[in-house]
Amino acid sequence: MLVKTTFAVSIAMLAAVAATAVRAETPGVSESEIRIGATFPFSGPASPLSNVGKGLIAYVHSINDRGGINGRKINLITYDDAYSPPKAVEQTRKLIESDEVAFLFSPLGTPGIGATIKYVTAKKVPHLFVVSGATKFANFAEFPLTTTGLPSYTTEGKIYARYIARTAPDAKIAILYQNDDLGRDFVAAFKETLKGEFDRKVVTSPYEVTEPTIESRVVTLKASGAQAFLIAGTPKFAAQAIKKASEIGWTPLTIVNYVSSSVSSTIVPAGADKAIGVVVATIAKDPNDRKWADDPGIKWYRAHFEKYLPGADIGDSNYLFGTQQGQILEQVLKQCGDDLSRENIVKQARNIKGLVLPTLMPGITVNTGPDNSMAYTQLQLQRWTGSSWEQFGGVLSAEPN
Repeated sequence: MLVKTTFAVSIAMLAAVAATAVRAETPGVSESEIRIGATFPFSGPASPLSNVGKGLIAYVHSINDRGGINGRKINLITYDDAYSPPKAVEQTRKLIESDEVAFLFSPLGTPGIGATIKYVTAKKVPHLFVVSGATKFANFAEFPLTTTGLPSYTTEGKIYARYIARTAPDAKIAILYQNDDLGRDFVAAFKETLKGEFDRKVVTSPYEVTEPTIESRVVTLKASGAQAFLIAGTPKFAAQAIKKASEIGWTPLTIVNYVSSSVSSTIVPAGADKAIGVVVATIAKDPNDRKWADDPGIKWYRAHFEKYLPGADIGDSNYLFGTQQGQILEQVLKQCGDDLSRENIVKQARNIKGLVLPTLMPGITVNTGPDNSMAYTQLQLQRWTGSSWEQFGGVLSAEPN
């Protein structure tokens, strides 16, 4: 009996040692804490988007107030990259090499992610639910440690191209786009959808994020005679474009990309009256819209927001998206259990099935898999009425109807 007991104890000790060894091999993981890193544009031309980071930080605080996950508190380390690729490289290296984070979660900005993704991959650091819809980041073969947190710009672009073709089949289309992977993916989606008609029907104008204004580009696009106008960029420039189009009396069918759909960051600066009729595809409910006043998910969000983001603008959907990112992080860590090896972290990030978040539009769920790096592959079209968003049609994907 003594031999059997000693043997059993030995096995248990070996298992404990093995488990400790696995944890010890993962930087940033201890018995009480897991360090996670991210960069956001807290300053610079895309600073309104940094509220995604603030929403994520607030949700992590709520997790820690509930005791953490599997006995560990989350130490979320964030730095400002000013939406600058060189700065993103510097700060990402700091997170990996100095802070020794277990993984990166929700870094924001296509230019910065583009500048760092190969380095992160080479360092074998999980790079999860990055806030970019650039299609190339979802290429599992090239970037096996990366998952994306936004619907792909290709998916979104195809939905818009088909919507214009159905609503205004003879319209000439103007595309104002950010001159990086964000904007170019939208142009490519229109080319793929319109095929041989693209050169005849579409006029494009790229802009750099360092430009102070794009107003002259809007004037030029109006002169093209376009009856449909897609704005593919960040909130500052989307607001400028909507406002300028109204000022010069240009009233095309106007579409903005999801990244620029925040009422507080885009619609209000543009002028709520000037944005009437603007169309966007979304994944989330608007917490300020009265139609969701009795919705359990929005009631939860409003209570959470009041506690963890006091004084902030609940109409800014960037906070809401950051909260959703936090809920995805929570799900991944719960699925990991006590196995926080980097291999398992990536495995669980690619194994989310039918996750329903309280603030998502009805019918939209989070799903990933071995061959799908994207959290979202569905979108809901909506139109600005002057005071709120009005949804129309059903939930859409990039696949033909």
